[in-house]
Amino acid sequence: MRETVPARPLNATAASLLGFLHAGPLTGWDLVATAEMVIGDFWSLTRSQVYRELAAMEAAGLVVAGEIGPRERRPYQLTDAGREAFATWLDREPGPEQIRYPLLLTMAFGEHLAPARLAAFVAAHRKAHTARLEGYEALRAEAGAGLGPFAGATLDFGIRYERAVLDWFDHLSPEVGGRSEGGAPGGPA
Repeated sequence: MRETVPARPLNATAASLLGFLHAGPLTGWDLVATAEMVIGDFWSLTRSQVYRELAAMEAAGLVVAGEIGPRERRPYQLTDAGREAFATWLDREPGPEQIRYPLLLTMAFGEHLAPARLAAFVAAHRKAHTARLEGYEALRAEAGAGLGPFAGATLDFGIRYERAVLDWFDHLSPEVGGRSEGGAPGGPA
């Protein structure tokens, strides 16, 4: 009996998991760790999503669960139907991006927040983006051309994104938590 691609199109979470399984069998725990490392800075997957999708994909014949191993972990292996479903998903138009940046949501309502509190949020986010940029640049220096064109393009986007966000921080007015002329977070307390 030939396995078939499910009638329901894959969502991005399921497709990501199938993409990771191309490298070989992985447990749910391995998939969560891989997702956090490879796509975690630009796409989020929760542990509960991963296990829910694995169960649904197993029922649809896209993956096969192996025997339970150490620490009660069960490896999952990609099936031919899973490869086909992933290829179909990957070939579709990705659609528009959606910005989900919690600081922007807070800033949109910033008039209802104490200016010093908003400035503290901005400072914390600036610090996080600075650290992420440093990490990306270190990764690029360490891996160099060994990243390959696809991972290299993704890393390049991350570097350019972090630089753009830091530039945005540099241009914020003191009223919204930007730095004053003296370089300190602005706005009255």
